[in-house]
Amino acid sequence: MPWRQILPRLPILDWLPGYSRQALTSDGIAGLIVAIMLVPQGMAYALLAGLPPEVGLYASIVPLVFYGLLGSSRALAVGPVAIVSLMVATTLGEIAESGTAGYLGGAVLLAFLSGAILLGMGLARLGFLVNFLSHPVISGFSSAAALVIGFSQLKHLLGFDIPRSHLITETMAHAIGHIGQTNVATLVVAASAFAILLVFRSRLTGWSKAAGLGDSLADAIGKTGPLVAVLITTLAVWALGLDARANVSIVSQIPAGLPPLTVPTFDLTLVQTLLPSALLISLVGFLESVSVAKSLASKRRQKIDANQEMIALGAANIGASFTGGYPVTGGFSRSLVNFTSGAVTPLASIITAVLIAITVLILTPLLYFLPKATLAAIIVVAVANLIDVKSLREAWTYNKADAASLIATFIAVLALGIEWGIVAGAGLSIALYLWRTSRPHMAEVGRVGETEHFRNVLRHEVETHPALLAIRVDESLYFANTAYLEDELLARVADHREIEHLVLIMSAVNFIDTSALETLESLTEGLHDAGVALHLAEIKGPVMDRLQRVGFLDKLRGGQVFLSTHDAVSTLTSGGKRQAA
Repeated sequence: MPWRQILPRLPILDWLPGYSRQALTSDGIAGLIVAIMLVPQGMAYALLAGLPPEVGLYASIVPLVFYGLLGSSRALAVGPVAIVSLMVATTLGEIAESGTAGYLGGAVLLAFLSGAILLGMGLARLGFLVNFLSHPVISGFSSAAALVIGFSQLKHLLGFDIPRSHLITETMAHAIGHIGQTNVATLVVAASAFAILLVFRSRLTGWSKAAGLGDSLADAIGKTGPLVAVLITTLAVWALGLDARANVSIVSQIPAGLPPLTVPTFDLTLVQTLLPSALLISLVGFLESVSVAKSLASKRRQKIDANQEMIALGAANIGASFTGGYPVTGGFSRSLVNFTSGAVTPLASIITAVLIAITVLILTPLLYFLPKATLAAIIVVAVANLIDVKSLREAWTYNKADAASLIATFIAVLALGIEWGIVAGAGLSIALYLWRTSRPHMAEVGRVGETEHFRNVLRHEVETHPALLAIRVDESLYFANTAYLEDELLARVADHREIEHLVLIMSAVNFIDTSALETLESLTEGLHDAGVALHLAEIKGPVMDRLQRVGFLDKLRGGQVFLSTHDAVSTLTSGGKRQAA
């Protein structure tokens, strides 16, 4: 395979030849800081997914190496994330009981299917498909998922069992109804973890900067809150014996050693059951990942290849499936920490993976007394930022339809569940797009003074001609809007009985499908019978090519094609101007 074809598939070949000692130092520091953050987060998100804590650590080793070798982003930090973990829990909760071999096997298979889907889509260059999930839909989904995630941790924060439910009302009702069962010691541990996390999150960075530390170091210190919370609460539980004396739930024994080699169980029935969820997990995870990657890359004027990202994330998930992990993707908070800590290449991710591997080899016994309430607090604080009120406020001000899709997705996720909620949101988003484009904006235009500029007669002081009607169509023409186009043009011609020429300005038309072409042919005939000639102006090259290919221009029945609106009006008119405001 030629070098120029290999290079896009192996981004490492782009940065490795010029790698420097300074870059290694920067990547090493960033990799260490992200590893410190990822150890407690990985275990917490595994808990959210209904999996043993060590699975979150397993999912933070090989996937990071694969992404480091194949990813196009130099700052993205891959691993377990909250939303994907919740989707895994929701999916697997319907096929097996948490803690069973079937549940773990389902997680491994889900990782493989997600990886295979992403890898296949990346190789087929189908990255554009995620564009069908609009920002309002993702915002509504994330906000609702954050609430579901937060309430799902009540059982760990309060210390008594609460049946899993995607309905917040059911979770709250059960918690309130059994509030007397609250384990006070667990609640105190959770409150202590919350206090540590919030102080580190909101105060410590500012205090560090005030003490004269550099911005990068101060930000890095502020991100170590989860690790400090883990250390303090673990020591407290061990020293006070709260697991035995107060029944505080702990993670207990975490198997030491590198991730085991696992082979997904390819049961056809199970594959068919998990495939729809795997597709959604792939799309949602990729969208979250690539949006973070693009945001960070833009700050350094770097490029992100969406299809290459699909390949890298696909390989990462397949790697997770063969090493006892579950679906992973790029996380916002970790990636931001990676970026601000100075990561300059994906080697930072590989260094993080090595440090996590060392942790599972020799440090897991130190986590025996880690309280699950602390992990729950880490989850709740991490997902708090996913509740996006700002986007709703902006969407409501700018476009009520987008705000409606955001609200509908939010409600659908809470009422129908994660998978059906996002499907409903995406469906509504597409339906709103079809509705908007089925009624394209059409403006009658006139000349601005003595210039060659033409503007909407309703917005500007312009000059028009009584025998000519110039209409600008601000949308591509396809089957959904052809009837509206024909009705609107015929109605406007009927309102101007002195019209002899109708100029259709197509500067905003990028495509005309077969249905729209037939409508234009019919419209040409109908207008000709009414004594009106149809003319076209400002047709784009690709559209003109298609029209010429089928001989449409020969069917204009006396109509002409003009390079500009100015040429059309100048050629077709001679005096008799009328004023329009």
